Amino acid sequence: MERIVDISTDGQHLSAYRGFLVVNKDREEIGRIPLDDVAAVIVHAHGITWSTNLVVALAERGALMVLCGSNHAPVAVCMPLDGHHGQNARMRTQWDASKPLAKQLWREVVVSKIRWQAAALEARGVSADAFDMLVRRVRSGDPDNVEAQAARRYWPLLMGQDFRRDRAAGGVNGLLNYGYTILRSLLARSVVAAGLHPSIGIHHANRGNAFALADDLIEPFRPLVDTMAVQLTARGCREVTPEAKRAFAGLIAVDLPGENGTTTVSGAAIRLAQSLSHCFDTGKISDIVLPRPPSPIELAGLETLIA
Repeated sequence: MERIVDISTDGQHLSAYRGFLVVNKDREEIGRIPLDDVAAVIVHAHGITWSTNLVVALAERGALMVLCGSNHAPVAVCMPLDGHHGQNARMRTQWDASKPLAKQLWREVVVSKIRWQAAALEARGVSADAFDMLVRRVRSGDPDNVEAQAARRYWPLLMGQDFRRDRAAGGVNGLLNYGYTILRSLLARSVVAAGLHPSIGIHHANRGNAFALADDLIEPFRPLVDTMAVQLTARGCREVTPEAKRAFAGLIAVDLPGENGTTTVSGAAIRLAQSLSHCFDTGKISDIVLPRPPSPIELAGLETLIA
């Protein structure tokens, strides 16, 4: 399984040497990892330096370098220009996709997200019957913004009545930001590998968002991070500690139910991006393969990732 490498100690230097990502501090090597094993490098710390050779080596392997702000949210991403062998043709079909198709795709994404939210609540022993009703109300393009209606119900039930989702805040919100950064990197990588352009979304269309498509496709996976954040806070962890980072990084290898048996979160992300590319090619909404939510028991079992 590919790895997420987190750089969170100040004053380190990153370089490439004979097929390895090498980490040095005060001119002494403190760690190395095979470059072929790296899915993404996430940089949080101050005073980090790296060599151009390393960034090139990561890009050649399709790996991302993600730079984060103090709130653990990504502010910049270095990604490869070369992707899938049919990249040009696929981007053309992506750009030319009809509005009705994009709206139908967004409906499927929202429905999937709400079902995942229901599974996350059930894993906590909370009734999610209302979410089944919300799923039935989602129309093409979600003009009634059922996604937001579900969120208003979801967060108080999952985190408590006093919780407010604030991307700029610390504490539990910082945990969520960090976990979402892991998944955003995974989805961006999957999108590029499928020959699609991450800035051309099916719903998100902010001019300043270079990863609109990744932000569209991450939506069903978010409750994985939410569940892990709940489990960490239950253990008294309310900041992005090394323990929390290891737990969130482990999410990409979590087993999920798939079309032909068990897959992983990483595998489901790749399959989702590839199937979306087929949707753009064929114009058929039926080609999309969204991740299936795990059972409440499987979600509760994420706690085993916490060291």
